[in-house]
Amino acid sequence: MDWNLRACARRGHVTYAPAEAELRDRLCATTPQGEAWRCLRCGTYAVGAPAGGGPADHAPLIPRGAAIRDRLIIRILAVERFLRGLLIAAAALAVWWFRDSQVDLSRVFESDLPLVRPLADKFGYDLTDSPIVDEIRKSFTLSHTVLLVIAAALLGYALIELVEGVGLWLVKRWAEYFTVVATAAFLPLEIYELSEKFTWLRIGALLFNVVAVIYLLVTKRLFGLRGGADAAHAALLGESLLEVERAAV
Repeated sequence: MDWNLRACARRGHVTYAPAEAELRDRLCATTPQGEAWRCLRCGTYAVGAPAGGGPADHAPLIPRGAAIRDRLIIRILAVERFLRGLLIAAAALAVWWFRDSQVDLSRVFESDLPLVRPLADKFGYDLTDSPIVDEIRKSFTLSHTVLLVIAAALLGYALIELVEGVGLWLVKRWAEYFTVVATAAFLPLEIYELSEKFTWLRIGALLFNVVAVIYLLVTKRLFGLRGGADAAHAALLGESLLEVERAAV
């Protein structure tokens, strides 16, 4: 897949007229339809006036090739973090509302439980010894203070996820560091939960977070890995079409 053409198809070409004459000549061509300028992303010529101009050092640094693919992966991770944050925030709101309605909800739960028992029996599920039913009943006995602490903890967790999501969507380097640190900090808790009860959902979430941490560390060269931030910027600069043409001049 040509990531450069794919990006230009969605966003349009990026053209720039450098002030340096020799470099300008390498990026400009004359056609029967008028002047055309090479796109800094895909390298094809686009008819029309350049979108910008000035010294080559002031030209925008346009991600190309693998950098575009990496940004897509980062933004998929951003969407996952943002959606998770919204779900956790909704859970915090539910606990906040639940704190003053325990007695009423307990009464409704116990009165409606016999109604679903025949359906559960048909599927071979015993509600009498169900751990889920036991956990729900335990939640009705939690104190008002404990529920407030749970709601606050969930809200704090939701804010962390939302900050990660927004920062990653904007492709900010601080967000990559923040995501790695925050995700790694919660890994021991996920491992403990998995040891308490094995489910495919939990192991899937754990593997996803481990892969996300490793991917960010390696590809984004965080914490000095593979040369750190300077090497990451140099790699991005090395893919720049403008830099390639300037080197040729």
